[in-house]
Order: sequence, then structure tokens, then C-alpha cells
Amino acid sequence: MINVTIDRKDDDSIQGFELSGHADSGPHGHDLVCAAVSAVTFGMTNAVMMHAELEPKIDQGKDGGYLKVTLPTDVPAEALAKARLLLEGMVTSLETIEKDYGQYITISAKQGG
Repeated sequence: MINVTIDRKDDDSIQGFELSGHADSGPHGHDLVCAAVSAVTFGMTNAVMMHAELEPKIDQGKDGGYLKVTLPTDVPAEALAKARLLLEGMVTSLETIEKDYGQYITISAKQGG
């Protein structure tokens, strides 16, 4: 199962996310849930870098199955707002996947900070 944790500040804004695990919804290379989650999370991370013009901290497992992205705090408020809006879009996309494929993905939030 893919576990996604959204890291939210006390004001409910997104500070980052972490995902781990494998969907195992199909054979390696043909796992549609894994492909969808990867496309959404990597695509949104690239969008944050391109459109918010900031560099998040990225930790990635070398064999796949792990990604952690954390927004920096020492950037202009406008860039941070753009990044957070993009990440809210990512959460919406992941929740759509979870709605149809909940046996392969779970999303939770970690509050505080």
C-alpha cells in the first residue's frame, strides 16, 4: 500500500508531504496506481519548482517507494503561496485516486509546526 502523509502547519497550509510503499495493484512496470501517484507527486514537485520558483528539499528512495518533499520557509510569501496552492491541487488529485483505489493508497495529515 502507498501511504501519503501531508504535513500541514497549524494554519492548515501545506509544508510538505511524504509517501512510502508500493501499491502492488499490478505487475512491476504495469502498476497503474503506482504510475498515477508517481505522476501526480513528481509532476507537482516539478510544477512547484517551475511556477513558484523555489527549491524544495527532496528526499527520494533510490529503489523507489519513498519520496519526501518539504517547502523551504525562507522564501518570499508569494512564492510560498503559489507552492502551497499547487500542493493543494496535488492533494485533490491524490484524493481522487484514493476514492477509486482506496485498497492501494491511504492519505493522512500530520498537523503542527
